[in-house]
Amino acid sequence: MKRDEVRQLMAKGKFEGKSIQGVLEETNISWVILAGRHAFKIKKNIKLSFLDYSTLALRKKYCEKELELNRRFSPIYLSVQPILFLNDNWSIGEGQGEIKDYVVCMKRMRSGKRMDVLLKQNKVHPSSISLLARQIAKFHKTAEIIAKDYQHAQARRIFNDLTTVQKVVLKEFGPDYLDVIPTLTGWSDCFLEKHGKRVLQRSREGFIRDVHGDLHSGNIFIYKKPVLFDCIEFEDGFRQIDVLYEIAFLCMDLEFYGRKDLSDLFLETYNNALTCFPKEEDKSIFLYYKCLRANVRAKVFLLNSLSEQDQEKRTQELAKGKKYLDLAMEYHKNLLENN
Repeated sequence: MKRDEVRQLMAKGKFEGKSIQGVLEETNISWVILAGRHAFKIKKNIKLSFLDYSTLALRKKYCEKELELNRRFSPIYLSVQPILFLNDNWSIGEGQGEIKDYVVCMKRMRSGKRMDVLLKQNKVHPSSISLLARQIAKFHKTAEIIAKDYQHAQARRIFNDLTTVQKVVLKEFGPDYLDVIPTLTGWSDCFLEKHGKRVLQRSREGFIRDVHGDLHSGNIFIYKKPVLFDCIEFEDGFRQIDVLYEIAFLCMDLEFYGRKDLSDLFLETYNNALTCFPKEEDKSIFLYYKCLRANVRAKVFLLNSLSEQDQEKRTQELAKGKKYLDLAMEYHKNLLENN
């Protein structure tokens, strides 16, 4: 579907006999209509280096995969439904007409209960973090173990892709950042050479599992029982990872919001429920993974800034990218001090 068709669906469409009349939220790869008690997620007709939603059949396939994967840990995923169009009438799931696309139907949650929103308001209680850590550890315990070996060249390439934003870093942040990216990538190469054997051992000890893959505060609602959502479905390799790499994202995210205390609490509670540091060396690997997660987030926001037309939003993207880059350097310095 195109954006104007999505808006027509919102304005004219019906679901279960009622007008949709929702509000639209947009990401780089999808639209989400929030309407009444439901949320409807529509995948964009796009093809990127890491995903392919370019045909109706593929979008249906990945909607169904999203439903299946997220139901492992989330109660809010309801069904996959067709979007139908006939004689200028739009509907979801019922009626006749041409199938224009597919949606993942979910229970609508309160936007104000999303964890990143609450972190900005300093309203995330330690008890919620402890509960979340135990919940994620329980999910990880039963997640499928993936038999694949650590690939050194791939790991090196993932970290060093940060060089793609070198020009924007120098242009926007000045000479003080001249050596930041070369310093990080050179250090990463050395770290992987030194610790690659242990990372390989972890992959053979069952620590690589089919988990969430995108576990950050924007994908968690904080209710009495936390609700996780929106795991990665479009690329198995992004989701089938070491559990340390999974939780490193959330811990890094908490620290991005200035809550190192909550990050430490999460890690301690998780490790008590599911031992993830059987060797002392694993603590360094975890810190490296936090650096890598900050690296990837920095790259995403800095690349977004290049295509953002609105100057205020562009400034915000740059500020976030710089903050993540600074956090990556902080992890780098901590690792140098401890190794």
